[in-house]
Amino acid sequence: MAEGGEEDLPRDAKIVKMLLKSMGVEDYEPRVVHQFLELWYRYVVDVLTDAQVYSEHAGKASIDSDDIKLAIQSKVNFSFSQPPPREVLLELARNRNKIPLPKSIAGTGVPLPPEQDTLINPNYQLAITKRRQTSQPEETEEDEESADPNPTPRQNPSVSHEKTDVPQGTPQRVSFPLGAKRPR
Repeated sequence: MAEGGEEDLPRDAKIVKMLLKSMGVEDYEPRVVHQFLELWYRYVVDVLTDAQVYSEHAGKASIDSDDIKLAIQSKVNFSFSQPPPREVLLELARNRNKIPLPKSIAGTGVPLPPEQDTLINPNYQLAITKRRQTSQPEETEEDEESADPNPTPRQNPSVSHEKTDVPQGTPQRVSFPLGAKRPR
């Protein structure tokens, strides 16, 4: 990094540069110093805020070194955790591996749910309207307005009547899967 303009830097930035140099870091971007300063300031503010809370909880008028030590200790315990010792992990692994794996129910391959139970199963819903069997002329809006709202059915012996559950003219919904096998 270029050494130009070092006398214009604040004291904290100079300290960060000296820390980087003492650790053997010679080449870095200038914004690295600013990022370390931001991290440093945020950490100090967090520790002092926690120390103030501890001081108020203890009923003290001002923050003392014990409050700061407690805040730093709680920050270290909260932020930085050590992994458990190797012996503890090995013991946990031995206990877990004592339990055998369940036997595979399915054959080879990945067990999948039945196709009808999957969400990616393609299906369609079609609206099929039943056509009228008689060849009566279509009614216009004027005919519908003048017609009796509750007409009585007329019996014509020459026309055979079939009973249907679906009223005429209402769409009937049909749903079927695309990949279903058709009976031959």
